[in-house]
Amino acid sequence: MTFPRWCGKFGPVIGKSLRIGMSCIALLGISLVACSSQQNAAKPPAPEAVLQAIPAADQAQFERIHDMKNWRNPYLIVRPDGVALLDAADNAEIRLKPAELLPALAALPASNWPYGRVVAATVNPGASEQDQVEIRRNRGIVGGMLEGAHVAIKWVPSA
Repeated sequence: MTFPRWCGKFGPVIGKSLRIGMSCIALLGISLVACSSQQNAAKPPAPEAVLQAIPAADQAQFERIHDMKNWRNPYLIVRPDGVALLDAADNAEIRLKPAELLPALAALPASNWPYGRVVAATVNPGASEQDQVEIRRNRGIVGGMLEGAHVAIKWVPSA
């Protein structure tokens, strides 16, 4: 059985429609691939990678500091409910969950790291016995995360 060929002014209508349809599908596919590759390229780098861009800690600069009021790198206070990042600019505590710590440190400008990749850390003083258990737990979590990101820790006694 043969189907009649419909012809338009410039040739077969069915063949032209099929070519236009296939061309539209191909363009749609190409544009979807281009958009998805742009979304993948727009992902921000991992916090660990950002922190690795900071030079390694220079012990000669920070080991001689005994008065923590002179400390210029990030300062952490391990608390029962997480960890606090002390913002030296306005003397405010930014309370974070342990999982939020590395992204918060990575977001700090390079000028906040004059001693290299090192933070000072202390524990929340005067805590109850139950709070001390949580503080020890959080101290282990924070210490492990920082060690995994190759950030040195200078533990200082609580005041």
